[in-house]
Amino acid sequence: MFMTTGGLNRSHAIQGVLTATAHNMLTSEKPDEFERFDPLFDQVKQDLMQQAQAAGADGLIEVRFNTEVVQMNVAPKFLVVHGYGTAITFPKKKS
Repeated sequence: MFMTTGGLNRSHAIQGVLTATAHNMLTSEKPDEFERFDPLFDQVKQDLMQQAQAAGADGLIEVRFNTEVVQMNVAPKFLVVHGYGTAITFPKKKS
């Protein structure tokens, strides 16, 4: 199983697009702890890999990540990481 942010110069079949999201709430005492994005990236990557394995894919290509700092009117800020990529399989060799 592999994950890449680029394309793949090899024949493959597209299985579909997979998405994952993770979030973390920032406390009012420390509203600028943006290093807390790092574990969110790891969580999204793991979720994407698990989905790809469950779908029987050989890997993920064109993986992208989006980050957001979301603030509600009455709630604290949330750090949000969205990830998506294309699950692929390689053609089976004929015997």
